[in-house]
Amino acid sequence: MVAWIISRLVVLIFGTLYPAYSSYKAVKSKDIKEYVKWMMYWIIFALFTTAETFTDIFLCWFPFYYELKIAFVAWLLSPYTKGSSLLYRKFVHPTLSSKEKEIDDCLVQAKDRSYDALVHFGKRGLNVAATAAVMAASKGQGALSERLRSFSMQDLSTIRGDGAPAPSGPAPPGPGRASGKHGQPKMSRSASESAGSSGTA
Repeated sequence: MVAWIISRLVVLIFGTLYPAYSSYKAVKSKDIKEYVKWMMYWIIFALFTTAETFTDIFLCWFPFYYELKIAFVAWLLSPYTKGSSLLYRKFVHPTLSSKEKEIDDCLVQAKDRSYDALVHFGKRGLNVAATAAVMAASKGQGALSERLRSFSMQDLSTIRGDGAPAPSGPAPPGPGRASGKHGQPKMSRSASESAGSSGTA
């Protein structure tokens, strides 16, 4: 674990940050030799980083693996060994020169295919978004119509019909009774006369 941390720090500081600053100095001074030197380094470092992704998975158990990585980065950067220039001139440049046309053709095809795939997935994404918007709108409209329907007269009459039926008119007066103005029962005329005569006697 300690070896892994040290190797990551060495690769980060000496393999990335220091060359980045040196490249900045080369751009600022417009020194062609420094341009070429650091461009060769970055090509080799890119290949090293790509290989490192897989070797960290399969070779991390190898004894002194992380120490070898630190030594390799130091070898690439050393002005005495000029490891990056040596690797580039001996292996990378001849290989890329012989395969340059095939690599360019593959890049053009990949660019065209990626553009077509991007357009295809973009259209599918727009179709899915449009379908989702239409479905959401239709569900919202259905909920609104249900809410409005709950206030309709048909629902009110249904609720009223669930209880006892309301009388359609005033209740008919009972026998021998008539309703007055204030709802008080009126006595019949003969009964009132007999009550008056008995009161005077």
